[in-house]
Parts: sequence; C-alpha cells; structure tokens
Amino acid sequence: MATEEAGEPAAFRLPRSRLANERLHALIPGGAHTYAKGDDQYPEGLAPVISHGRGAHVWDIDGNRYIEYGSGLRSVSLGHAHPRVNEAVRRELDRGSNFVRPSIVEVEAAERFLATVPTAEMVKFAKNGSDATTAAVRLARAATGRPRVAVCADHPFFSVDDWFIGTTPMSAGIPAATAELTVSFPYGDLAAAEELLTRYEDEVACLILEPTGHTEPSPSSQLRSSRGDPDPGYLAALRELADRHGCVLIFDEMITGFRWSEAGAQGLYGVVPDLSTFGKALGNGFAVSALAGRRELMERGGLRHSHERVFLLSTTHGAETHALAAAMAVQATYVEEGITARLHGLGERLAAGVRDAAAGMGVGDHVIVRGRASNLVFATLDENRQPSQQYRTLFLRRLLAGGVLAPSFVVSSALDEADIDHTIDVVAQACAVYRKALDAGDPAPWMAGRPVKPVFRRLA
Repeated sequence: MATEEAGEPAAFRLPRSRLANERLHALIPGGAHTYAKGDDQYPEGLAPVISHGRGAHVWDIDGNRYIEYGSGLRSVSLGHAHPRVNEAVRRELDRGSNFVRPSIVEVEAAERFLATVPTAEMVKFAKNGSDATTAAVRLARAATGRPRVAVCADHPFFSVDDWFIGTTPMSAGIPAATAELTVSFPYGDLAAAEELLTRYEDEVACLILEPTGHTEPSPSSQLRSSRGDPDPGYLAALRELADRHGCVLIFDEMITGFRWSEAGAQGLYGVVPDLSTFGKALGNGFAVSALAGRRELMERGGLRHSHERVFLLSTTHGAETHALAAAMAVQATYVEEGITARLHGLGERLAAGVRDAAAGMGVGDHVIVRGRASNLVFATLDENRQPSQQYRTLFLRRLLAGGVLAPSFVVSSALDEADIDHTIDVVAQACAVYRKALDAGDPAPWMAGRPVKPVFRRLA
C-alpha cells in the first residue's frame, strides 16, 4: 500500500472526478439530480463520478472499481445491468415506449403487481416516489374532506412536495400556511398518535409512515442497533386507531417494498393499509413507482364513480412500456429466485463481519451497524458516543480508498462471498484508523478536508 499522507493513501486521488464535479456544479444546481448523491455527502475531493456499473460493482471515470452498496439509493437491488431486466426492457424499446392510448403492457403490469402485492385492489404507476406519496395524500384529503396530514417524525423523507418539505430545514420557498397543515407523531408510540388525532379531531386526513422502524440513521436513532421491526401489535393498533378516527392509513413502502418481502412490509407483518406506495426496488434502477390500495379509495381518482373527481396521477411518462416491463421482470425475479431471502442472507453475513471487525479494532461501540439485514445502515460515533459527521468522513475516506463505495451497507443480490470478504477487510482497516483518531481525541488529521454534511440543513 502507498504511504499515507493527510489520512488517505497517497496514490488514491480522483482528478477526473474532481473536474467532472466542477462541471456538474456549473450546470446543475447541487451538482446532482438527487441531494443524497451530492458531493457534500462524501469526503472533500473524493466524490467519484460514475462511468458504468455491472452487478455489484461500479467504475468511476478515473478508472477505479468499487463494490457498491445502497446502489441507486436502494433502487438497484438486483445489481446493475441485470440481464433479465435489461432483456425485458430491450423487447419493449423495439415496440415503442409511449402512445396516445394505454398500452396492453399497462394492464399486464397492473395484474403482475396486484398478484405480487395481493393486499391491494388497484394500482396506478408513476415515475418517482414523491408523485405517488403526494397522490396518496391528495386522495386521503379528498375522501375525508380534511386538511391535515400526520407524518411519522422518525422517518426522514416522504416527498419533494410542499406538504412534506415544508417541515424540513430546507423549507425555503414554502408558505408557512402549507407547512402548518402537516403534523407529526413518533414511531411506535400509539398513545402519542392517539393524542395527536384527538387534539386535531376531525382534521387529520391521513397517517403516513414507513411500516417499519428507522430505515435511515438520524441524530436521534444512531445509537440503536435493532432490526427496526415494529413492536408486536403496533401496526394493527395503528390500523384500528385510524379507523376509529376516520382517517386514511398510508404505508410508504418505497424502501420496505420487496426488501422486506415480495409484498412489502404489509405482507410480512400482516397489516393492510388503505393506501401504499412503492418504488426504488420495483424497477431495478428504471423509473417506476406505484400507488396501490383499496378500490373504494383508488376509484376516486378514476371515471367510474359519482363523487367529485380527484386529479390523482396523470403523468405523460408514467406508463412508459420499458419501465413497466422492467418492473414485471423484477417482480418475477424476486419471486422465482428468492431474492428477498438472498438479500437477508448477504446482509446478515456483512453485518456480522463488520461488527466483528469493529470490535476487533476496539471501536465496536463507535461503528454501529443497524437495521434489517436487507437494509443495513451504519452510524459513526465520537469519543462520547455521539453521532459524528467528522468520524463518518474519516470512515468513508478509508472505505473509498479500499474500493468500497458505501454511504450505507444496503446490499444488492449481485454481491458474492468475495465482495463481502473484501468489504469486511476494508472495514477492519478503516476501524484501525478510527481507533487512532479516538485515541488522539481528534479525527481532523485523518479527514483531509471538511466533514461530510447532512442532506437536510438550512444553509448550503
């Protein structure tokens, strides 16, 4: 290995990526089309710009190869350029992708989805998760005639639209009157949810939450190492509470869909929401999302009812044939090849290896792996065991230098045993440096620049 300089192997530099990042910032606000992909999320000067990917690996434009985790922000769960998905897409590309009337592919995709997620009765497709969750909220407001939306405060993201973003530190440009219509409740605390619904009696249109515990690390949750499963009976009790107060129960299954079970967390836990939203893993990187739910509600966005019409989802590209073909291929692959079980097996092996490596280097109380095995995240804690962006920076630098691109440890089914072994070896090396920084009481010499930043912050 090359000699170390300023906390990173001297030979590991990304000159082409650095130049490309400057070009990106000159033309694209934020330098990326998703804030979570921004170069502020990576150590200074070490934000690789990707050339291509195959399976569990990606290559940057500097020629470096990485084992990639959290692929496409969890959307590529089968691995990049999956042959079965790509073949399904190619077939449709030769037949045309968008028409003035529905394609037969639309009904085939709906039939496949509802067979995979039998707790839903109707489905409508879109291109991104925000459109689906906002449509669910709009539908709930129309059906109940109520203005307020209750979101789970422990879940970090629901939509780019005003009703949610107005509640975050990045609320610039959103009228206060809009943000005030969104209220929050903590996950797992049934009494708090009931108090909220009682306080705003007959005002809350819906409860919207991820059906599991924390799926992302947050300042309030980084010390927890649980799988994130709900307490027994919580979701069923929340279902009863929503019914009693006459509000709509919405499950955001963007992350849990397919990774928890083929039918999502609702299929695993056996609690049926009124509406649910899917995306990410649904298309293996192709742009497709879904709003699904009870016929009585979903029909409000259709033509065969006597109520006031609801502008539910109407997207020019929502039914592109190749994206729907990708979704059908993904679902078939999950069911036929047992992908969810494979994701859990890979994640369990990775989690055990990372925990052993951290403990072996004396940082087992500082590098924390938590979450469901198919959706692992990690926390980096300082000398006082508090969440630290500085130590996260140090950790990420060492992973990148070792050929591991890991904003999380979310696995894809394309990983193999050698990938997991290499990742654990690199984590062990990173933890050795982590121990040095803890002993010194200062990670700065190993950061080589500014710390990585949280996505949601008021100032750039």
